[in-house]
Amino acid sequence: MSEPTLYDRMGGHATFHRLVEVFYDGVAQDATLRAMYPEADLEPAKRRFEMFLEQYWGGPTTYSAERGHPRLRMRHMPFAVTPEQRDRWLTHIMAACDDVALEPELDRLLRDYLVRAAYSLVNTPAPEPEHPVR
Repeated sequence: MSEPTLYDRMGGHATFHRLVEVFYDGVAQDATLRAMYPEADLEPAKRRFEMFLEQYWGGPTTYSAERGHPRLRMRHMPFAVTPEQRDRWLTHIMAACDDVALEPELDRLLRDYLVRAAYSLVNTPAPEPEHPVR
C-alpha cells in the first residue's frame, strides 16, 4: 500500500474546498482585493484556486489537464500585486487556514507555502511615501 499524499493527509477535497470558500468569503468583503477580480462572479476564480491547491498538494491533476502548467508568477503578471495586496491576501488565507484547523505539522507546511507564494507574486513596489524621511 502506498503512503497517503499530503492532499489525503490534509483531508482531501473537503479541506481544500472549505479553505477556498472561507478565503473568498474574505476577498468578497475586501474592496482592495475584490477589485483585482474583474468577474462579477467569483466562482471561476474559486474553482481555479481550488484545482491549483489540490494538484499542488498531491490531489487530482485537473488544473493541469484544463489549464496547462500552473506558471503561478506568469499567470499573475498581468495584475499589479503590491505588498499591501499581498498582506491583505495573507490575512484572508490565514483566516481560512485557521478555519480548516489542520494538524500542526500540516498546518505549518500549508502556511509556509502560502506565505512564500504570496511574497513571490509581488510585482509592483509599494507607493513612495508623500514625505520621504531625510
